[in-house]
Amino acid sequence: MITVSEALDAIFDLVGPLGTEDVPLADAAGRTLVAPVVASRLQPPFAASAMDGYALNGVEADPEAMFRIVGESAAGHGFPRRVGSGETVRIFTGAPMPDGTDRVIIQEDVDRRGDLITLARKLDLGPHVRPAGADFVPGDTIPAPRVLSPADLALAAAMNVPKLTVTRKPVVALLATGDELVMPGEQPGPDQIIASNSFGLKALIEANGGHARMLPIARDNVGSLRTAFELASDADLIVTIGGASVGDHDLVGDVAATMGMEQSFYKVLMRPGKPLMAGRMGDAVMIGLPGNPVSSMVCGHVFLVPALRAMLGLGAAATPRMSAVLSTPIKANGPREHYMRARVDGDKITIFDSQDSALLSVLSQANALAVRPVSDPEREPGERLDYLPI
Repeated sequence: MITVSEALDAIFDLVGPLGTEDVPLADAAGRTLVAPVVASRLQPPFAASAMDGYALNGVEADPEAMFRIVGESAAGHGFPRRVGSGETVRIFTGAPMPDGTDRVIIQEDVDRRGDLITLARKLDLGPHVRPAGADFVPGDTIPAPRVLSPADLALAAAMNVPKLTVTRKPVVALLATGDELVMPGEQPGPDQIIASNSFGLKALIEANGGHARMLPIARDNVGSLRTAFELASDADLIVTIGGASVGDHDLVGDVAATMGMEQSFYKVLMRPGKPLMAGRMGDAVMIGLPGNPVSSMVCGHVFLVPALRAMLGLGAAATPRMSAVLSTPIKANGPREHYMRARVDGDKITIFDSQDSALLSVLSQANALAVRPVSDPEREPGERLDYLPI
């Protein structure tokens, strides 16, 4: 068996950044930007008012001074000529500052009568003007690589960039195996259970930039498994669920080997999740996950998410850990790294009493996996403990 760190390194040796594609701005949310976005214009493209009020030459803005209103400037409709001495223009937020003006007197500081205004005795300091280029100038960039956020897309749109170059989404074929499985909504037989792992993993994959394709459940026989692997042959990553142990009905590794899978490793010093395998199968990478629901999801967080990030060009690194203060005592850990379901509230972490790898109800309540190193000693309340957010 190898360590979690060694298993991750082996997976990183198997995967690499995928190709790129150009997508419309409206379809780029959550995608991984590959090429920087470069601005070709100013924003704002002109000095603009930050308030509703009156634009004038700030040198003339003396308390109780009077000005003649000669027009107005609104968003999309600027004032067409230069503003002279003693003149002012009614202006609205976002409107271009007229030539000859550099200050906005807010409307609350003005007494207007007809086409004349009188400034208040005590004026707001202002100037309430957004300079041209205050947000960005030509040549400013949104750097890459990065996962595009809503704010990034708004900025790219303001830069007048209609398409973005992103990494192609990794296509992940999800293959659940086992005679005991039926799909949700079907009626299970007396010895069967509902297939759940694929749905949790699909959500995890798609939340981290991949495109998950769920294949029909493969039964515990060579023919069914071969057919399933053939259906997955065009995927970038094949993820099998179950059938990777050493029982008489655990055929995934053997069938994959007969179809050309070059195994990189099998079994990892972790709990839950020991019966994990990985290798290359044709043009695809294959990762075989355990069948226990919690084991499968834990391995998804520990191995699949970093693999997807590497395929998206975001670097080959383990998911960063955080730390929190332990709220209750915990016993010493054994010879395998332990990922324990836990709840983090503020700076406190509470580990659930039950860590059975079949209990999805406990996983659903958790928002963290507390990480116990090999042979970690007993821990007391108040000590800090590392965890992975989930």
